[in-house]
Amino acid sequence: MSRSRSSVVTRGGRTIAAIGLGGNIGEPTVTMAKALALLDARDDIEVLAVSALYRTPPWGKTDQAWFFNACALLGTTLSPDGLLEVCLDVEAALGRVREDRWGPRTIDLDVLLHGDFHSDEATLTVPHPRMTERAFVMVPLADIAPDAIIGLQSVESWASQAQDAGIEQLSADGSWWRTVLAGARAGG
Repeated sequence: MSRSRSSVVTRGGRTIAAIGLGGNIGEPTVTMAKALALLDARDDIEVLAVSALYRTPPWGKTDQAWFFNACALLGTTLSPDGLLEVCLDVEAALGRVREDRWGPRTIDLDVLLHGDFHSDEATLTVPHPRMTERAFVMVPLADIAPDAIIGLQSVESWASQAQDAGIEQLSADGSWWRTVLAGARAGG
């Protein structure tokens, strides 16, 4: 188990972090948009960029509904552990119940990257383990951080190698979450 940090990737005094968002129960796009809004409303987190929205086949446990996935870049003053804790709190606030590994979920927030921080501890592994094997992570992450380096390759390179069969891009850009929030507010 180890942790290390080389140079810190920052913007305006905040560390740049990347998170993955997904869900396949209820109204996943609304829940994902609400998660982004909850994160962005905090003083210690700013949503800097959001990927396009994707519909993706289930991974790991394949006998379930397809997922909706996206990634977001955040500027944060939180430590990696602090960001993970906030993500878990947001999941709980939005009704996430952890039952089956890789099973259906209302919302999933994963800390993918946190500056140049590296950790392989049981409670927090950053960069996220197996993310380079998962097209549902690499394809949306390439929308917003194509030049980020993971394991000596760029995200764009990993995304081009990913098995992306079945992945459907549902939005032209990352503004989908604000449109979904506006619609949810107008609808009640």
